[in-house]
Amino acid sequence: MERTLGHAGLFRPGDLGGVVYSYFGNIINFIIIAYALQGIGWPESIIYGRVIPGLAVGLMLGCLAYAWQGYRLAKKTGRKDVTALPSGVSTPAMFVYLYGVIYPLHYSGLSPEVCWMAATAACFLGGFIEILGGFIGPVIRRLIPRVAMLGTVAGIGLVWMATAGLFEVYHDPILGMPVVIIAIIGLIGGYVFKKRIPMLLVSVVFGIIWALFLGRVQVDTSTLGVSLPILSIGAVFQGFKYIIPFLSVIIPIEVYNFIETMDNVESAIAAGDEYNVGQTQIIDGACTMVSALFGSVVPNTVWLGHAGLKKSETGISYSWISAILYALSSVFGLYGFMNSLMPAVVASITFLWCAMLMLVQAYTDVPRRHGAALAIALIPHLADGLYTYVRDALGAFGIYLEETLTMNSSDEISQAMINYGVVWKGVVAMHSGAIITSILWATVVAFIIDRRLDKAAIAFVVASVLSFFGFIHSPALVFGTATMSFPYAVGYLLAAVICYAIHLGHKKIMDVPRRYDYV
Repeated sequence: MERTLGHAGLFRPGDLGGVVYSYFGNIINFIIIAYALQGIGWPESIIYGRVIPGLAVGLMLGCLAYAWQGYRLAKKTGRKDVTALPSGVSTPAMFVYLYGVIYPLHYSGLSPEVCWMAATAACFLGGFIEILGGFIGPVIRRLIPRVAMLGTVAGIGLVWMATAGLFEVYHDPILGMPVVIIAIIGLIGGYVFKKRIPMLLVSVVFGIIWALFLGRVQVDTSTLGVSLPILSIGAVFQGFKYIIPFLSVIIPIEVYNFIETMDNVESAIAAGDEYNVGQTQIIDGACTMVSALFGSVVPNTVWLGHAGLKKSETGISYSWISAILYALSSVFGLYGFMNSLMPAVVASITFLWCAMLMLVQAYTDVPRRHGAALAIALIPHLADGLYTYVRDALGAFGIYLEETLTMNSSDEISQAMINYGVVWKGVVAMHSGAIITSILWATVVAFIIDRRLDKAAIAFVVASVLSFFGFIHSPALVFGTATMSFPYAVGYLLAAVICYAIHLGHKKIMDVPRRYDYV
């Protein structure tokens, strides 16, 4: 190992791959965000004038901060083989913010401008929670089984990313099939060209050329020009009054986000780069908060991939080069131009790829015995997806589902669905607070598998309290015996009593094997 500092911060051959991974990977996320926001009618003035520049500011600062971290580590250790941490938009959090916060805000009747204000407030709050993660992250990690966090992210990936990706391919198979199979052959099959050109990049470039040949896209240069990011402090603070009902979405995904940062930094430490975990979490949170002040609606994080970058001899300079590219692309309006070149099906291959990684990681990174906990963690997200599809499909025909604090939906619609075998009341209940419900059920099942019924009882008590105050199984934060979430609070409390009673008396009245294989 080279231990002379030398020119640790200057360009190394492997940094080219790092730039491709960091910059172009995030460009795809930018395009995904733009497509999602265009789908609910946000104007380009907000998307390309506020949201994308804000994202670019956050990532630019993150890349510069990680380059600074890498340089300090190289100087401290006397090494010049240090690899900077990769910075990026948190993909799981991105989808949760889009479909769990922004879309519901839109469907509640808010204008795009007000919806954007609320989304920036949610992002700002998320950054603050990330900073807190630098102090409380290790405690939460000890309390909540790993399968609970990975399971809920796997559920998000399956319902919102994998389905969206593959549905888009089948929407336009002549364009989509060749693009997605090139990506899968490279990303999953391991096939690479001799010059080690990333196959994801190959599939994206091919998809753009193929789409142009088929006439599926029209090049739009209207966004090109000089435009500086706009500081929007007032918008952020005006938006806070709209996000209280979404705390049950924002808090758990940000808990996941700072734990993801912890995991990814620990992966870097295992690869030989001893970064400070708490410092990195504070950087993530601070960059997210600043990006929100400039209009961003999704948080930053440390990306996966440090070990791969290190293996390919990527250094520190790729990080600050990426920062410069983000700044230039934002100032000169390149993001909208690139968006016009890339059809939705090309962007969707990233949906599918990321979702498959999330699911595989969930099943491989947890003990095999926790497989049942992972399986049950997926179900609330399936309910969330089902509810959203039914609601939107009926809404397209002018039929609107009522969801209030005291009822799940109109009695007529609910009864009609029950007559056809759809237990709609249960679907709506699991849809409200799906992320927390997923985490709680995975936690309970993991504790039961580990013979810790006392801890399972505590988890059920937490679920009961959250239900009583409307964090889950309710469209808004509220408490009382007449609310739709009250029966669930009672049910969870009864489950807690059963778990704790069996915990206290099982040695006298039950035979419990030391090891039980349920599969």
